[in-house]
Amino acid sequence: MKKIKVSLLGKVAIAILAGIVFGQFLPDWLTRFFVTFNSLFGNFLSFAIPLIIVGLVTPAIGDIGKGAGRLLVITALIAYSSTLFSGFFTYICASFTFPHLLPVNTQLVALDNPNDFMLSPYFTVAMPPLMDVMTALLLSFMLGLGISSIVGNTLKKWFSDFQDIVIKTIEVIIIPLLPIHIFGIFLNMTVSGQVASIIGMFLKVIIVIMILHVALLLIQFSIAGLVSKKNPLKLLKNMLPAYATALGTQSSAATIPVTLKQVLKNGVREIIAVFTVPLCATIHLAGSTMKIVACAMAIMIMAGQPIHFTMFAGFIMMLGITMVAAPGVPGGAIMAALGLLQSMLGFNETLQALMIALYIAMDSFGTACNVTGDGAIAIIVDTIAGKNIEVQEPATEKVT
Repeated sequence: MKKIKVSLLGKVAIAILAGIVFGQFLPDWLTRFFVTFNSLFGNFLSFAIPLIIVGLVTPAIGDIGKGAGRLLVITALIAYSSTLFSGFFTYICASFTFPHLLPVNTQLVALDNPNDFMLSPYFTVAMPPLMDVMTALLLSFMLGLGISSIVGNTLKKWFSDFQDIVIKTIEVIIIPLLPIHIFGIFLNMTVSGQVASIIGMFLKVIIVIMILHVALLLIQFSIAGLVSKKNPLKLLKNMLPAYATALGTQSSAATIPVTLKQVLKNGVREIIAVFTVPLCATIHLAGSTMKIVACAMAIMIMAGQPIHFTMFAGFIMMLGITMVAAPGVPGGAIMAALGLLQSMLGFNETLQALMIALYIAMDSFGTACNVTGDGAIAIIVDTIAGKNIEVQEPATEKVT
């Protein structure tokens, strides 16, 4: 009998539904066992976040820096600019829409102060991180840039092995335990009477993000069409097979062959396409940035937390750099972003769990938006490069 494989999205959906159903009748003493697990898992996640940042960001920056050529710099700047535009575009749109769609509910103050309203664990185990998140980010940038500029490769090999350890930790420990963690969060929220408003918020946010994804792709391909003097709608239509493939694979890496084929169909020269597509799969995360910014704003509004432009401006700029390190697993971008959510937006364990659940619910759509936007960047780079082409293969292909 063939074993049925359930995707991470399916597991998260089951965990949310189970948490709501079981929360209706499970006694408090039994619920507290799952709350205790959540406490342990949350503390472990807090311990692991700085290590995840150092282990993923350092080699990613080091690898990209090794291929420091004119075309790589141009491509990286365009990709980062697209990611930044996506973040600020989302912030502006969400600032106008979310306050009307998601009015602050005083009952949801439990999201901001869960210990005052929700069940407490039987015991806690302190797991202090080795460093804070900002220290980890600064250390990663310094080491990554250093690795890219020195002749020796001993440190590069060491961080490559450390990167493998971090990815294995995510794939073998964190990702498999996430559904249980999310089940415990929704179980506790159901017991405390919070879940109905949260589910309503999820549906509204998902609809808004879907509309923003379409708008972002239209803007990206309008710019690509303007630069290349081609029909933007036709260019976007040609990329739809890559969009559909990414919806199924939830991975930019697995979609690269299809993305490459459709980029060539749009008239991009092969020498440019084979360079930009793998590179953009690593560094261009406009769709993922849109999801994280929108979800973070929605959760903060529902929790009654203040939202300031200066706060999110710094968050978006750091997010565009940090997610370059997102590993090639479903939900990898949100794992890389947890440190920023914690240090820059003040997300506690409960808010982080909600963020993970909401992000994963749309994971495939964000990846599809990333991949499709790569096609627009390839067109722009091909036009800028002109006939004078000097290409060096990108060293990294780690993607979300």
